[in-house]
Amino acid sequence: MTANWTIEGVREAVAAKKVSARELAGEFYKRIEARNTELNAFLTLSPERAYAQAERVDAMVAAGKPLPPLAGVPVAIKDVISTRGIRTTCGSKILEKYVPPYDATAVERLEKAGAVILGKTNCDEFAMGSSNENSAYGPVRNPEATDHVPGGSSGGSAAAVAAGLAVAALGTDTGGSIRQPGAFCGVPAMMGSYGRVSRYGLIAFASSLDRIGPFARNVKDVASVLQIISGRDPQDSTSTTAPVPDYRAETEKPVKGLRIGIPTEYFGAGMDDGVRKKIEAGIELFKKLGCKLLDIHMPHTDYAIATYYIIATAEASSNLARYDGVRYGLRVEGDSLLSMYRKTRGAGFGAEVKRRIMLGTYVLSAGYYDDYYLKGQKVRALIAQDFQDAFTKVDAIVTPTSPVPAFRLGERTNDPLQMYLADIYTVTGSLAGVPGISIPCGKVCGKLPVGLQIFGRPFGEARVLQLAHAFERAGGADL
Repeated sequence: MTANWTIEGVREAVAAKKVSARELAGEFYKRIEARNTELNAFLTLSPERAYAQAERVDAMVAAGKPLPPLAGVPVAIKDVISTRGIRTTCGSKILEKYVPPYDATAVERLEKAGAVILGKTNCDEFAMGSSNENSAYGPVRNPEATDHVPGGSSGGSAAAVAAGLAVAALGTDTGGSIRQPGAFCGVPAMMGSYGRVSRYGLIAFASSLDRIGPFARNVKDVASVLQIISGRDPQDSTSTTAPVPDYRAETEKPVKGLRIGIPTEYFGAGMDDGVRKKIEAGIELFKKLGCKLLDIHMPHTDYAIATYYIIATAEASSNLARYDGVRYGLRVEGDSLLSMYRKTRGAGFGAEVKRRIMLGTYVLSAGYYDDYYLKGQKVRALIAQDFQDAFTKVDAIVTPTSPVPAFRLGERTNDPLQMYLADIYTVTGSLAGVPGISIPCGKVCGKLPVGLQIFGRPFGEARVLQLAHAFERAGGADL
């Protein structure tokens, strides 16, 4: 069978009865069995649910009924997204045995479109990390170089798609957690605008930043999945009523004449020389495609990491207060209520989660709220204004996704600041609420992928996908 299935390829093969959806699911489970011990991309498999869905698709084929857009497509779901009847751990010991009673809206929409859910992918605990080394269930390995990290926090989803263990996958992005692992593993990975995809069923890290988005083998498949999961959801008051375009059709529009902004602040010191050369070659490719390149300034970029870690940790400390051993999840008995709280959270949370809870509690505490959290929100507004100003001059903004390629396992675990700086180019778009995609832009050292990032206007996903597809089709991945 085909090694690198695409959504279109699966749908055509299933419709033509060249392969049944059940056979295809079986093939992917064999692939997972062969490679997951090495990669640790999946934490939980759901064959019963997958085969039941595959049989529904096969019944539609047998009856000659029109097939939904993702008919028979094997997908993986990050383990911070709720799945009815399937264990959802958030990569944490505190939720080791938690089984949600409902599906996230994004999962529900995927299944309604015919997708076959293979299982749940590994991630940094509660989506807190940039390397997937913070999972309570062990790190994920990069399929392109197994002694390197896959990026985080959605490293399991990125690795599953890159290794051919799923045709597409869902991840979540709070400060770069879809785009950065997409860059490290060499697959297209997209974060839509804040509110474009419902967060209902996404277990919260930082509610004003969290977003669900897709990984796939090519940009058109990313567009297909994003279209399925996007749109207003009555269960999520922050989801937008803005209409959802036909993203796949939008990818075919010509890019000649589009204005691309190159922010000088994203090309300063600290970027790996090999990454810089690949991104410069990528920018030159846009010029060859007929795009107009403009230098722009985004003056508040330098404050993005500090601002992000104030706001994100503050929201995390609030969101994670619910894991107290009383209602659900792990419970470690103590000789008093306070002792039970302390022991449960002490045993259940890993070091990085504890670090962020402590930081967040500090910036929200009496006497520090105005100095840190309130000031952080003001700077966030300035960063968003940088994007707003830029989009009066350009149609899209192009930057590196990460200043470095995938680093070695263990290389940054003892230096949290270095780890946080891996997200220096992604957190800006997160704070501003704009859409962004990372697409492959060649490799360095012969094996380590480089990601090029494209930002668009709020709810301008179509333009982002249009440019990404043109870049991909022009050979951008092989630069």
